[in-house]
Amino acid sequence: SPGHYTTDLSRHPQLDIDVGAVRDIYSESAVSVREYETIDDVDIELHINVSFLDEEVASAWKVTRTEPIILRLRFSLSQYLDGPEPTVEVFQPTCKDCFCLGVQLKRILTTFISNQWKHLSNEFLNAQQRKRHSWFKAGGTIKKFRAGLSIFSPITKCSSVPLIQGPGVKTRPAGQELRVTRLMSRSMSCTKRDLHTSSPIGQVCLNMPIYYNDVYMYPLIHCKSIPTLEYGFLVQVMKYSEQRIPTLNDYCVVCDEQHVFQNGSMLKPAVCTRELCVFSFNTLGVMSGAAEDVATGAEVVDLLVAMCRAALESARKSIIFDPYPSVVDPHDPKSLAFNPKKRSYERLQRALDSITSIREITQGPYVEIKKQMDKLDPLAHPLLQWIISSNRSHIVKLPSSRQLKFMHTSHQFLLLSSPPAKEARFRTARKLHGSTFAFHGSHIENWHSILRNGLVNASYTKLQLHGAAYGKGIYLSPISSISFGYSGMGKGQHHMPTKEELVQHYNRVNTVLQCRPTQSRFLQSRNLNCVALCEVITSKDLQKHGNIWVCLISDHVCTRFFFVYEDGQVGDANINTQDVRIQKEILRVIGIYLN
Repeated sequence: SPGHYTTDLSRHPQLDIDVGAVRDIYSESAVSVREYETIDDVDIELHINVSFLDEEVASAWKVTRTEPIILRLRFSLSQYLDGPEPTVEVFQPTCKDCFCLGVQLKRILTTFISNQWKHLSNEFLNAQQRKRHSWFKAGGTIKKFRAGLSIFSPITKCSSVPLIQGPGVKTRPAGQELRVTRLMSRSMSCTKRDLHTSSPIGQVCLNMPIYYNDVYMYPLIHCKSIPTLEYGFLVQVMKYSEQRIPTLNDYCVVCDEQHVFQNGSMLKPAVCTRELCVFSFNTLGVMSGAAEDVATGAEVVDLLVAMCRAALESARKSIIFDPYPSVVDPHDPKSLAFNPKKRSYERLQRALDSITSIREITQGPYVEIKKQMDKLDPLAHPLLQWIISSNRSHIVKLPSSRQLKFMHTSHQFLLLSSPPAKEARFRTARKLHGSTFAFHGSHIENWHSILRNGLVNASYTKLQLHGAAYGKGIYLSPISSISFGYSGMGKGQHHMPTKEELVQHYNRVNTVLQCRPTQSRFLQSRNLNCVALCEVITSKDLQKHGNIWVCLISDHVCTRFFFVYEDGQVGDANINTQDVRIQKEILRVIGIYLN
């Protein structure tokens, strides 16, 4: 029966030892067993705790953080490691179908186990375990050892763990104390060869914590490092899974090669641009249909299409329309209808023009509307799916009760693009230097790329549009009107604005009428202004030139909210994020979404 493990002569003793090791190092509930004696099979279910993920990260990854990810491995009951290679299933109890993260993790673990299986045997494992000192033996004194050194127990979490900052024990909130305790209660065996002093960003995991200057510091291990076998094969699989889960966004969901981004990795896991991966991704069944996304976030899909259109219609499209779609031909699954190597902006424009408005899609049966789209252009619906699935940022429409009223627009969105690793580094920097809020303005045509590649320092690159009057860096301002200047200051203009022009624009925007009191659920106009509200670290790397700020380190800027205005309406142009009342309201809304 499930979870019941009775003595049976046909069961291999090494299996007993490995199951016991999981229970000793983790907990009794971390592993469950189901035997099929008549066919000499056994299912081992390993429970991976993912509660360390922030609520919104879990939402972006479509993971339920309050329940474990279950790895189900099927072995030979009597032969265990000497038998056939185990099959792998990955799921969550409430999400067995369409668990996209599970599909990626299954591919990773299948490859990992297959590679390990080449040299693995019960005898080999037994020899590895005999090397271990007796006090570490499963069922021995390991629990007492861990209890004595609990504060120094190595953590299997990767650099993407949310905040694991050190106390100010007196002032640390109870919730944070619980989170640190939960993370600290985990144990990891790691040999010296697992440790690295440096590693590429996005590939590193955190190991033994060292408390210094009110912050927990960590040595680094590569997230693809192979954990020790000293505690058995099952523990090794769990450790490897724990190393990989927080950095899944860094790797292609198909080939497991690291993504290459100018500004580091993005939040959502995605497929890379290799053609073989695009074809495989198309057949994996993990790309959610547009129907689901329109049903749950129609306003977000509407915004993504508007951004795509603005980039495609820009005079700078050859520079800013990045990435270009990789879309499989619906009539020929072995060829790409849209291919980054053979760009056709005209064909892309025709397909985009044939996408039914999101408003209409929400009003009728989706199947019928898709048929109409297919008749207009067979590439319209595949392009819509690509626009949705290629977005690597987490965007959520804010309900009216959670909107920032002083921004005077109903088109307000939570916008998170930082992956767990960057968010963790940001929070550590915030502990050391503090943070504040500021606006970042960029024309609507640029956001198609920003959502997929990140907020980059474009100064002195081909992406630069507005010049760099105050030097290289990411430009921000505590005053909304200054950032609005950057967001709408001449679509397609390439001249460098002077400081005088910025002041003139500030004064001109101050006279603009406030937004209409009632606004449609969907965007009505193609004349859009947008601005992001970011949290920025207040270190010496934030250079302030009056109300124009320049941040030299991209890791020190995290987007939090996104606001869209139609037909030149920009609401109250005098918003100042340094106003105590404004800051209090921003923190209230952020507190709802971020732990």
